[in-house]
Amino acid sequence: MKTQRPIHCGKRGGYALMIVLVFTCIALVMLAGAMTWTSTTATLTQRNNQYYNAAAAAEAATEKVISQMARDFQMQGQAAVDYNLANYRAAVPTTAESATWADFAFSDAQGNGAQTYVNKTFDWAYTPLQSQYVGLYGLAATYRIVSNARAASGLNTNLIAGVKQEIQVSSIPLFQFAIFYSMDMELNPGANMNITGRVHTNGHLYTQPNSATLTYQGDVTAVQEVEEDDKDPDDPTSRNPGSVVFQGAHDSGVSSLNLPIGTNNSPAAVHAVVELPPAGEDPNSPMGQQRYYNKADLVILVSNDVVVATSGSWDGFGIAVPWAQASSFLNTNVTFYNARENKTVQATQLDVGALAQWSTTNSVVRPLLGRDVSSVFVADERAPSSGTEPGVRLVNGQSLPALGLTVATPDPLYVQGNYNAPSAYLGTTNTTTTLPASLVSDAITILSPAWSDANSTKSLTSRTAANSTVNAAIISGIVPSGNGHYSGGVENFPRFLENWSGKTFTYNGSIVGMFSSQIATGPWGGSGVYNPPNRNWAFDQNFMNASKLPPGTPMIRAIIRACWALVAPNTTS
Repeated sequence: MKTQRPIHCGKRGGYALMIVLVFTCIALVMLAGAMTWTSTTATLTQRNNQYYNAAAAAEAATEKVISQMARDFQMQGQAAVDYNLANYRAAVPTTAESATWADFAFSDAQGNGAQTYVNKTFDWAYTPLQSQYVGLYGLAATYRIVSNARAASGLNTNLIAGVKQEIQVSSIPLFQFAIFYSMDMELNPGANMNITGRVHTNGHLYTQPNSATLTYQGDVTAVQEVEEDDKDPDDPTSRNPGSVVFQGAHDSGVSSLNLPIGTNNSPAAVHAVVELPPAGEDPNSPMGQQRYYNKADLVILVSNDVVVATSGSWDGFGIAVPWAQASSFLNTNVTFYNARENKTVQATQLDVGALAQWSTTNSVVRPLLGRDVSSVFVADERAPSSGTEPGVRLVNGQSLPALGLTVATPDPLYVQGNYNAPSAYLGTTNTTTTLPASLVSDAITILSPAWSDANSTKSLTSRTAANSTVNAAIISGIVPSGNGHYSGGVENFPRFLENWSGKTFTYNGSIVGMFSSQIATGPWGGSGVYNPPNRNWAFDQNFMNASKLPPGTPMIRAIIRACWALVAPNTTS
């Protein structure tokens, strides 16, 4: 018989206890590690949060400086920015603005408390622009702004965050845009059309070609929205929507671009730049500096009784041009019918060729001016009778004075015949031999070389146009869409009064719609007014060259953000 061996349970139970103790120790080590990791993570998270809170405070300091620089630049120009650099350096967020700022201490990264680093890194010069304005040129200066911030109390008061921003303060020539509108812009052509330069509107862009392809070759920006639709639901124009092609960027919601006129940039306010100044206005005020009246070399004022031609503000309007001389290029006895306005135009006519000749040879203005006249302001202030309205007409303008010519008027402007258009390049987009030119007015109407005042009251079949070429930047007014009328769009920005069927209007320049017309307010679209031309239009690339900009070109002021970065404490680079 076999005897069963005893089982030694106690010995095996000792091994189990050891295993439990080992795993318990491992668990405790893991728990300790987890607790250490949690503590470290919490510390790092707290430190991270504190750093980014300090960075946000440093950014706020730089933004405070930039807002002050922007205000001074918009109101007074770049010289005011340089003049106030010391004030900007003393600008940091304060408890008077928010109690939050008591939690932070600011410095300029150079050991100076309650200061912000502000320094000009590039002097004021004509230069390529940065950021969203790449491709444009302007007068610009670059400034670097750096702020350091840290917690004023509590843990990690030595944890410093630095923020650097660089900005350009820039004045951008308005005529670097192929099309610029300070209000809503509509472009709805009925034939294929190419826009060869940059486009901007401070309002909406409504664009819906009628059975055609509209191609924007450059960047397109709108402060409001870019919409492939009609603006006015009551627009009577029937369209079969065509194609819109954007070859560059097309961005909505961008910053507005405004003339520095010292007040709001509403169309009504901007219209003042073509008007006579009120009595007592300082010509050096923001508005005074933008008025074409104050920019002109020669000022011509026509009243019911007299024509007064004088030098401009450059010598205090001190030189009177005798009528015996002024009459060689002026005629105030001109009338013709405008079918769109349904009124007779009582015009002051300026013979550009004769003006160029007088400018070269006169002994009145030229000796003091020291050069050819390059800008003229004309205002016809004769009281209109019933059924009439004032106007200024340019004739014989195929060749301009030697330095180019800007003509500005608060009245509707008419351009008859080829303008600034050398014979060798009529009908082409070649502007290599043109001169700087701009036309500024309440409204702009193109009259072809075939225009006849005698036929102006006759039917459209008696007003047959001839091919015409105009090379000039244009600032003028429109009659906005509304009350059952379409504005005519950019395609009809220059107005017409002839039968252009089968004829071509060649235009090289820059179109700027800044305001609503105040005098020529007849809406687009009436019958018997005109038949549209073939449009051969292009942006004039000359305007990208500072030396080829028209005399008195307006400059829009912009703050351009070129750089934003977190930087090491106590560094300014």
